[in-house]
Amino acid sequence: MILKPMLAAQANELPVGPRWTYEVKWDGYRALAIKDYSGVRLESRNQKDLTPDYPVIVSAVEAAKAPKFVLDGEIVALDHSGRPSFQALQHRRTSGMALAFYAFDVLAIGDESTIRKPLKARRQALRSLIAGSGLLLSDPLPGSPAHIEQEIRRLRLEGVVAKKDDSVYRPGERSDDWIKVRFSPQQEFVVGGYTPNASNFEGLVVGYYDQKKLKFAARVRSGFTPYSKAEIFRRIADRSVEKCPFVDLPNSESGGQWGEGITEAEMAKLRWVKPTVVVQVAFVEWTSAGLLRHPKCVGIREDKRVTDVVREDPGSKAE
Repeated sequence: MILKPMLAAQANELPVGPRWTYEVKWDGYRALAIKDYSGVRLESRNQKDLTPDYPVIVSAVEAAKAPKFVLDGEIVALDHSGRPSFQALQHRRTSGMALAFYAFDVLAIGDESTIRKPLKARRQALRSLIAGSGLLLSDPLPGSPAHIEQEIRRLRLEGVVAKKDDSVYRPGERSDDWIKVRFSPQQEFVVGGYTPNASNFEGLVVGYYDQKKLKFAARVRSGFTPYSKAEIFRRIADRSVEKCPFVDLPNSESGGQWGEGITEAEMAKLRWVKPTVVVQVAFVEWTSAGLLRHPKCVGIREDKRVTDVVREDPGSKAE
């Protein structure tokens, strides 16, 4: 059975109503954990095999009692204070931090698909399935939406995913039955260029796709660790291209109010690369010019296709 993860719609506020439940939006890699008689496979949302990278999680999946199942969840790195850290996940081979798999759905048990069952029934089956395995359960959060938001903000977590408790699982679809709300704005962007320095780069030029055209979003100069800088540069250094991949550059004569634009003179100083690398970027807001204010690199996204990266415009409040 080939399945793709169900996706959540984006919103500015948590939906309210008796059918809604709320979970932590874990800051990690979305993955399916697949166990059958041939072994265990961890698969990213774009079907990349993650199994060799996470042996601890593979062992936890193997420890679950059922011989065959498919779980949906998030691979998360926990820092020294126990908080999820996407940057720590980037250092998984060197930092020795704790890795965990937070399971939040079950798509099949044995030869039976569970995707048409309501979420509350899937959660009940999931709890029994992973008990004692070392896999963690992403439990619904108690309290009102306002209280949940207050606590998530206090703990400095990324956000919340609201789910209707009677919703079925829609593989590969983005559904309004699941709503994600980020309390600190961030999303994925594609690297299309960089400002070089003596060793690697001073900053990245990033954007998103709109109608199959790459549009400029920001120059990102902060948030890099020595490891992330080296790893990003390793991935783009041999991807050089002569032509700027962004359809809307240059876009400024002065650099803009916050210096977010790129002038004709600055274009000559930049190095362009084939758009193959995706990074997660945190920012304050989208400006009226459609660019990012105060962008900061969070880390590399290995689980997202370049062509899937679009501008995430939060919709109105869900009913």
